Amino acid sequence: MATKVFFYTLRPYDELGIAQRLAPQLDVEFGSTQEYPTLENAELAKGYDAVSVTPCDMSTPMVKRFHELGVKSICCRSIGYDHVDRETARELGMKVANVDYPPNGVANFAIMLMLMSLRKAGHILKRGEAQDYSLQGKIGRDISTCTVGVIGTGRIGRTVLQHLSGFGCRLLAYDLYPNDEVKKIAEYVPLETLLAESNVITLHTNATEENHHLIDTKAIESMKPGVTIINTARGKLIDSDALIAGLESSKIGAAGLDVLENENGLYYYNRMGDVIPNPELAALRSMPNVILTDHTAFYTHEDVESMVRGVLESAVAFEKGQPTRHDVTDL
Repeated sequence: MATKVFFYTLRPYDELGIAQRLAPQLDVEFGSTQEYPTLENAELAKGYDAVSVTPCDMSTPMVKRFHELGVKSICCRSIGYDHVDRETARELGMKVANVDYPPNGVANFAIMLMLMSLRKAGHILKRGEAQDYSLQGKIGRDISTCTVGVIGTGRIGRTVLQHLSGFGCRLLAYDLYPNDEVKKIAEYVPLETLLAESNVITLHTNATEENHHLIDTKAIESMKPGVTIINTARGKLIDSDALIAGLESSKIGAAGLDVLENENGLYYYNRMGDVIPNPELAALRSMPNVILTDHTAFYTHEDVESMVRGVLESAVAFEKGQPTRHDVTDL
């Protein structure tokens, strides 16, 4: 019997075609909606073995509602799964999965943000739109002369370091679990040393209770003047108020941010013409030394296909009682 998966927020312009192609190969039947899951539209998933969601509200009421409807697993189409109440899922006997995807997309996007931030590309492009082609205020810095600190050396952080090794910059790394391959190209140091000695700091670690606001006022105070901060990981890793204060005081010279602390209800929506109640976003958008991208570092053909495939594979494995590397139920 085919495994049945219901997709929420399935995008018709990329994910749908991939699901249609892969589902028959994996003996999966699927349904979908472009809407985010709510207590009201959860009924759409009745009769399905699994639901697939992007980052959204999957708190206790939502998890319980899906369980009442007979759903047995929640398969996230994201690496992060902190939006799912896994404790409730475990209590109800439900499984939770995330996905992975090739690290090159996010890693190269992070390096792009480093280069753009160091060379003031965002500011240069905006001035070019106003036909201001003068040089004053546009001078940048060559990454080859910088010390770059990478926090988190999992698949993506490791790839960042590997790709940066060709630029000639000094590379520092911090991780609770050092990697032997990384040791060949970078120096593992305590977090305090990385913060104090890096010209560029880039984040590549999951959001947990332990590292919530890893970059806070105290951390920023310990950094070099004019430091560049890059975040393509999770918004919760940075205290937004501390970041803005650091930018306003020029302690932080630039920031390249693909994620924000309070991005739910913002990214992946068309909010054109709306008054958005997000003062952090407004403050950051006003700064010429900040580059904001809307959580798109992952968004390549290769990564999207890997995410859809991961959901289908996990749903089938859960239904058959088989192990899957994407099982995060008990992590």
